[in-house]
Amino acid sequence: MHLLYGAIRNYAWGSRTAIAEFTGRPAPAPHPEAELWLGAHPGDPAILEDSEGRTSLLEAIAADPDGQLGPSVSERFGGALPFLVKVLAADEPLSLQAHPSATQAIEGYRAEDHQGVPLNSPERNYRDRSHKPELLLALSDFEALVGFRPAARSVDLMRALAVPRLEPYIALLAGQSDASGLRALFTTWITAPQSDLDELIPAVLEGAVGYIRSGAEEFAAEARTVLELGERYPGDAGVLAALLLNRISLRPGEGIFLPAGNLHSYLHGMAMETMANSDNVLRGGLTPKHVDVPELLRVLDFTPVPDPRVGTRRDGIEMVYQTPAEEFAASVLTLDGENLGHEVDAPARHDGPQILVCTSGAVTVRSKSGEVHMQRGTAAWVAADDGPIRLESRQPSSLFRATVGL
Repeated sequence: MHLLYGAIRNYAWGSRTAIAEFTGRPAPAPHPEAELWLGAHPGDPAILEDSEGRTSLLEAIAADPDGQLGPSVSERFGGALPFLVKVLAADEPLSLQAHPSATQAIEGYRAEDHQGVPLNSPERNYRDRSHKPELLLALSDFEALVGFRPAARSVDLMRALAVPRLEPYIALLAGQSDASGLRALFTTWITAPQSDLDELIPAVLEGAVGYIRSGAEEFAAEARTVLELGERYPGDAGVLAALLLNRISLRPGEGIFLPAGNLHSYLHGMAMETMANSDNVLRGGLTPKHVDVPELLRVLDFTPVPDPRVGTRRDGIEMVYQTPAEEFAASVLTLDGENLGHEVDAPARHDGPQILVCTSGAVTVRSKSGEVHMQRGTAAWVAADDGPIRLESRQPSSLFRATVGL
């Protein structure tokens, strides 16, 4: 078992304070800090620390895949850690985006290789051959656009804005209130000439202003989001796409699961993410980065998602977030009440590796090889041959835990 030091990614939408304060560093940071990567992705592997020094988690796994991952996990995933953990902090909205399925990722990677697109090119969509299902678990109040909402609700929203220029699009979706209608409308907007967008988007923003001023509450959050996106990205078709997506507010501890093809944008807040070990992103707007509309349309799933929140189940001190992902499983271990002041066994998930992140309080974690003392923002790696683990704390504390899916 080792302390684990993540790699910080600096993007304009990140926070100068959230990750710095979480990890106990001076705030504000010199640059916006958007993500803290805790894993063995070749793009930014985390670092292990012990009494002998520091080494890359990627190198440690390559040197001893059976010991670090466990023989069954190593064989199943080709000697690679199949998941990646991130701490995410959004002060501004992320790009509108989706991730490919496993088959789409392989096809896209091969096609871009055949076209000679360099892996480090900003025009590259596929940087690996993996799909990227992901789970987001809110650490703070968290706002997001996630998945296409049922078409009838989007019709209600557009009618509530009372924008005459929206009438033809309302008629289109009202006449075909299913995935096909959502595909037709989204495609119409994202491929529209800029001259059309420059007339339609300001009208929609004016409608949102009028709705908010009216004091109506049903779609107030949606109207405010459209206004915020319109101010940050004037003339961007992604502003209109927001009218078709679920506007979700998560409380700390709530989670959402995003399968392949789910169109989404994280708006604001801090969260833990667990995903397949991939960096494949297809962007659809709300960004100055590369947007490949035909490829995005190829991977999108327009099936309406009434509620993307993920279910949970309790197993002793552990709250498990239920997802169908094979690459990862995620949970929160909570120590409080009668569990304080003595050692407690963490439920054994299976014989694979674990990444732990202390999200509150302070915990001592013991394994076969020794112990580490963790406080808020500290991460640790538990190799497969070093588990199971026991926990001890004298104050209410929580540990986020990522393992391999069953």
